[in-house]
Amino acid sequence: MPRRYLILAICCMSLLIISLDVTIVNIALPAIRDDLGSSVSGLQWTIDAYTLVLASLLVLGGSCGDRFGRRRVFQAGLVLFTSGSLLCSAAPSLSWLIVFRMVQAVGGSMLNPVALSIITNTFTGPRERARAIGVWGAVTGFGLALGPLAGGVLVHAFGWRSVFWINVPVGIAAFLLARRFIPESRAEHPRRLDPVGQILVLTLLAAVTFGIIEGPTSGWTSPVIMGCFILGAAALAALLWWEPRRDEPLIELSLFRTPAFSGAVLIAICAFATLGGFLFLNTLYLQEVRGLSALEAGLYTLPMAAMTIIASPLSGRLVGSRGTRLPLRIAGTAMALGLLPLTWATATTPGWQLLAGYLVFGFGFGMVNTPITNTAVSGLPRSRAGVAAAIASTSRQVGTALGVAVIGAVASASGPTTHAAWWIMLTLSVAVLLIGHLTANPRPAAPHPSPDPVTA
Repeated sequence: MPRRYLILAICCMSLLIISLDVTIVNIALPAIRDDLGSSVSGLQWTIDAYTLVLASLLVLGGSCGDRFGRRRVFQAGLVLFTSGSLLCSAAPSLSWLIVFRMVQAVGGSMLNPVALSIITNTFTGPRERARAIGVWGAVTGFGLALGPLAGGVLVHAFGWRSVFWINVPVGIAAFLLARRFIPESRAEHPRRLDPVGQILVLTLLAAVTFGIIEGPTSGWTSPVIMGCFILGAAALAALLWWEPRRDEPLIELSLFRTPAFSGAVLIAICAFATLGGFLFLNTLYLQEVRGLSALEAGLYTLPMAAMTIIASPLSGRLVGSRGTRLPLRIAGTAMALGLLPLTWATATTPGWQLLAGYLVFGFGFGMVNTPITNTAVSGLPRSRAGVAAAIASTSRQVGTALGVAVIGAVASASGPTTHAAWWIMLTLSVAVLLIGHLTANPRPAAPHPSPDPVTA
């Protein structure tokens, strides 16, 4: 096997445990609620504490990889993520579980952007890179596929704490292989850190998400909730004022003047808000409304993840040969059609109707990942590959956090059988279609004129 494909495999191992963690934890939510006495908002924080910290630190993780060495930061992330998983499995209360999920997220922020930066610096041709990113996206599908099944088996046999154990052997293996086979590399001119921008991003995301999650309980007009939204607006205004005045900002706002790049960010937010809301609400629907066990619920969602595996490499080939517009059109259309049967689902809806929706939705979601990443990475020189990948990953995590917050708030007010939540997700899928049609590139990207040599 050529060394570059071995490097791709090692990087994909890090994505596997991150994507696996999403569906495994979602399938375990009812068991966590029964054991720790959690409310719906507590379950939302179990997911969003992870995604918020991850979203806030991804750009920093990419910058640190460019500055201090990509392999070094990648290995540090593996240590933190694996340690955080062990701590989650021993959490004595919901509060401690949320704290340990944050530890996991700090490690995850060093994995996703840095691993993708290693890939983009290893595969330098546009078509070869698009196909490598397609494999990267397929691993997401594999993690989604393995997560519900493995989570259902583990929860059924050993309880919810066991869902965090599976990360440990994969994390240790990836650490040892990275030390042996991945060469150290860093950017020639790494950007300086931006602590003020970092604090403003964290404040913005935390304030808005807290307001959305706690709004149904505290009241949307209560001083605490209104204060959160005001704080979020102030942080956004300060961020827009601060970032353009820095020579090397945390977020390069000038990139958003390019329609394709702005479109990719909006598409990522919409698509992953849909996925985050889907995984959260569907778990509650299958186990609490239909009365399925964790294992049965995992088997129900297996077709969705399997279609994601199939669609991701196909999306990579389409991006390499036809550009990003076609796969985004397919993605938005399929996601919307897949969600349509769920907008009238009840406790007695035939299983074949649910499975048909899961299959079509999974295929659509599998098509969306590669165009997002390809557009974002192609928007910057390879010397900024870590930052480019981090921006794409940040938009995904922001979308997931907002999706869980909004859909969870609707479910908290109306119950897991609410049809309004499914219509919100269907609308977001249509937005993926429309934004992709208006902003995506209909032709393959040309090679970048100024490649950044990798220092081994």
